Amino acid sequence: MGTISALRSNDRKKQIDVFIDGLFSFTIADELAVTNRLEVGRRLSIDQIEKLKEANLFKSCLDAAIHYLSYRPRSENEVRQRLRRRRFDGNIIEEVITRLKERQLIDDLAFAEYWRNNRLSFSPRSRRLIKLELRQKGVAAETANQVLNNLDDENSVYEAGLRKVRRFSGSDYEDFRQGLYDYLRRRGFDYVTIKTAVERLWQDRKKVIYK
Repeated sequence: MGTISALRSNDRKKQIDVFIDGLFSFTIADELAVTNRLEVGRRLSIDQIEKLKEANLFKSCLDAAIHYLSYRPRSENEVRQRLRRRRFDGNIIEEVITRLKERQLIDDLAFAEYWRNNRLSFSPRSRRLIKLELRQKGVAAETANQVLNNLDDENSVYEAGLRKVRRFSGSDYEDFRQGLYDYLRRRGFDYVTIKTAVERLWQDRKKVIYK
């Protein structure tokens, strides 16, 4: 047993340093100090101190994950790897992952749908390449296949090509074809799909350019 002899607040970090019997013992988040009713003169057992430390570590890990998720949706694997880089303990990470799933802040199916829609809207590419990106982010092949099942590469390659037609507005057919082929190949489309799209884009180029 020990007695809380002092509580020193760090307003910038929203933390409190807890001193037991005149010696620094641990740091805890402000809100945890309030919810656990920590005050000078209260006696704490060794077990209680350890539980407070664990609760604070869990909160720190959870806060780090939520901050990471605040920029954009992430896959479960992305969050796990991020927390590992922050050097949180593996058991704490798994507890946080479970909590995030319960709060629906992590959902690989929803993430895969977000990633697909984002790519199609802002940077069209092939179904194969989007699947590769999802797999690299730790999304299961079954989940990736589920969200990409109805994706039409013929439509995607045309939409991707439309974004570059104006760049080749003054080119002859050969330069137009080669320029678009190189661009669309980097987007993961195969030769046959690109060839069909380029021919269609060549026919539509004036309508697109002067639209």
